[in-house]
Amino acid sequence: MTTPRGVRNNNPGNIDFNPRNAWQGQLGLEVGVAKPRFARFDTPENGIRALGKLLINYRGKDGMPGVGGKGIDTVLETIHRWAPANENDTKAYATAVAKRLGVGITDPINIKNLATLRGMVVSIIIHENGGNPYEAAVIDEGVLRALV
Repeated sequence: MTTPRGVRNNNPGNIDFNPRNAWQGQLGLEVGVAKPRFARFDTPENGIRALGKLLINYRGKDGMPGVGGKGIDTVLETIHRWAPANENDTKAYATAVAKRLGVGITDPINIKNLATLRGMVVSIIIHENGGNPYEAAVIDEGVLRALV
């Protein structure tokens, strides 16, 4: 079985590479693939940190009209931003994430809450990589780094 791309890149959220994003531990564009697109990180913890930071940053962005409150504050809006419908079945993705979190897709969430952020991060890792290969301590460290 092949190691998923996100795991190989220490980027389990499959964050697109952008040279303007000076992520902690970012090594540059992925290597060894026909069409490089995603960032590479030095450690899984720093890749998880970047994933968490992006989710937190989304909170201040414009949400979907008629969904949640001001800004991005629901699982549906977060996943809509994370995994656009032109590339993903956003509703199915959001439904799977919300189910893991124990909330509805349009219920307001507090992404700065440790348990909520951790749940979102783990759910995205599972969805993007077909499972979660990381020990709890690795996830916890990445999520805690995202919150500081």
